[in-house]
Amino acid sequence: MAKVTVVTPLYNCSEFMWGTIESVINQAFPDWEMIMVDDCSTDSTLEIAESYARRDSRIKVIRLSENSGAAVARNTAIERATGRYIAFLDSDDRWYPQKLERQLAFMEREDVHFSYAAYEKVDPEGNVVAKLRVPEKVGYHDLLKVCTIGCLTAMYDTKHLGKVYMPLIRKRQDLGLWLRILKKVPYAYGVQEVLGQYQLRAESISANKRSAARYTWRLYREVEGLNPLIAAYYFSHYAVNGVLRNKFPGLASRIGRL
Repeated sequence: MAKVTVVTPLYNCSEFMWGTIESVINQAFPDWEMIMVDDCSTDSTLEIAESYARRDSRIKVIRLSENSGAAVARNTAIERATGRYIAFLDSDDRWYPQKLERQLAFMEREDVHFSYAAYEKVDPEGNVVAKLRVPEKVGYHDLLKVCTIGCLTAMYDTKHLGKVYMPLIRKRQDLGLWLRILKKVPYAYGVQEVLGQYQLRAESISANKRSAARYTWRLYREVEGLNPLIAAYYFSHYAVNGVLRNKFPGLASRIGRL
């Protein structure tokens, strides 16, 4: 049994997944397992993942029988996890070597059961285009206004919370999970140090923003069960904060808590 389980969904990511895996292998904190769940990739993703698993026994690979989406892939990994702490890292993002060590020390020192950290946005050439600062803590209603928890930095403690799973929607399932956890604990707490890099990709900018907006509305109405007026209130914050967060990193998180 590892202390931390790293959850990584895979789908046609053979070009860049190696950097993600290496960033876990290079962690200063060694007591982890990485569960990668392949969602029926059609390129060499599965073969690359299995080659790493053969070289490092801490890496485990599961292949889904049919393409089911990131939520199912992540939930499959959570179900198989043996670690006390569950952490998330998508196949194109990367951690700095001290990520697990610093975040675990923070959680244990402060008796925190759900945490996140600051991170950078990086363009396809590897240039840092933004540093995303984070608030010291966020609650359920804060997160409905603006999601300041980057999936690549989130970590929760199953000893206190049990295993908490993502809602089965195609997008925004990570926000859905954070909201579920924040119904169990009053706050998630932020590590102010930059601990990872979120990779921006050309194909994920405009179309995905529109799609994310649709799924955010669905999350408010169908998953959280908010009535239309309350959902509209939070969605207006979400829309405004989305613009501010892109132009003025760190400002949206402060406005979102007003």
